[in-house]
Amino acid sequence: MTHTAVVVGAGIAGLAAAISLARTGWQVTVLERSPELAEVGAGLAMTPNAVAAFRGLGFGDDDVAALGYPTRAGGIADRAGRPVLTLPDTPVVRRSVGLVGVHRRRLHAALHRRALACGVEVVTGTAVARVEPGEPEGAPAVVEERRADLVVGADGMRSPVRAALFPASRPVYSGYSSWRGIAPGAHGTAALQQYWGPHAEFGIVRVAEEETYWYGYVAMPERTVLADELGAARERFAGWAGPVQEVLAATPSGAVLRHDVQHLPGGLPRYTNGRVVMIGDAAHGTLPTMGQGAATALEDGLCVGLLVGAPVATGGRLAPALDGFDAARRPRCRALARASIASGRFGSHLGGGWRQTLRNSAMRLTPAGAITRGSRAVMGWTPPEPAAPVPGTPAR
Repeated sequence: MTHTAVVVGAGIAGLAAAISLARTGWQVTVLERSPELAEVGAGLAMTPNAVAAFRGLGFGDDDVAALGYPTRAGGIADRAGRPVLTLPDTPVVRRSVGLVGVHRRRLHAALHRRALACGVEVVTGTAVARVEPGEPEGAPAVVEERRADLVVGADGMRSPVRAALFPASRPVYSGYSSWRGIAPGAHGTAALQQYWGPHAEFGIVRVAEEETYWYGYVAMPERTVLADELGAARERFAGWAGPVQEVLAATPSGAVLRHDVQHLPGGLPRYTNGRVVMIGDAAHGTLPTMGQGAATALEDGLCVGLLVGAPVATGGRLAPALDGFDAARRPRCRALARASIASGRFGSHLGGGWRQTLRNSAMRLTPAGAITRGSRAVMGWTPPEPAAPVPGTPAR
């Protein structure tokens, strides 16, 4: 028996879920509202858990190497460039906070190619307004006019699937907006470097030998309109450390994006509804202060196949498989969301004056080992074993 799935959204989470389901024998269709399939964004630092999830989708060492630039977290400095927290370049640190600097488009393209190779059908220019969740042991789900054994809501922070099935859960503006840019050349150090200032953060990481990604995360009124985004970023970070000025000066004006940062406080009360499973920002959109957005999207997508697709494909029931997914993913993602809020309050969301001095002094006394232990709790995630099927009434 061939099981069918419709994935709504062809971003990182949606394509990861499509690959994972297809690898277990499901027939998968991805619906994307945009007329062309392309990831909007600049760069990201893939943490060890993101790399583990990527490998779990069937990618190997060469695929990981092709994504970008191998690096690590170097630590945090104040806006003048004075060290606040320095992470030494040791094997222990690299295992805990080793990173791959990646252009988002390269990651997205790799997932797209793998999805097509797995037989996934990707349909663009298709907006979703109608979703009927169905019943795990009864009626199929319906997306627009498509019937499916499973629907994956992977349609991002402003998810129409979430709006239809969880109307009380709405994203809110964080009070912060984020510039993102790619500059030609190698800028900053070989490691990810972050700079904290009052109500602001700037980060620099290489995504190729001669390509550098940067972001500037700042407090800003929602829906602010700026005539010159790069000029505004340069003005906002004027006087910050030399590497910040260098990478901003090297950035072409057309290589800058900005978006208001929203999040979903508390996430969804449950990640499933009928035959629908919610993943990525649609389920638990968090603040970016811990850099776990793409990582949890990859984790979620992989786990759809391991915890739902695999047991159902081998004769198990859909309802317990969905329960297992929710039990595995919701506690972790809720914990990460809480940690992201706490990290923001202590870091980039902190006000000026004595607050900065006190925070920086405290962090300078923090042993690097304490940071790496905390990082392992977040980034030491490894893929679960495929869930064993629960026998009974078939999923269809």
